[in-house]
Amino acid sequence: MKELDIAGVYVAPILGWALVALVVWTMLRRLIDGLGASRWIWHRGLFDAALFVIVLGGVAAVAG
Repeated sequence: MKELDIAGVYVAPILGWALVALVVWTMLRRLIDGLGASRWIWHRGLFDAALFVIVLGGVAAVAG
């Protein structure tokens, strides 16, 4: 793991991974809504949080 240099400010790599995960999560959420699968989700907030954590873990595993 190496810090990211953003305009001279060093930030933890998790910030970059979280941004990538946010983009992927947004696309997955739109896909789920587009397919109509969201009506099977019991608690939308918990599902969204769990999906983001899974995507972030996947991005961290691939990047790290």
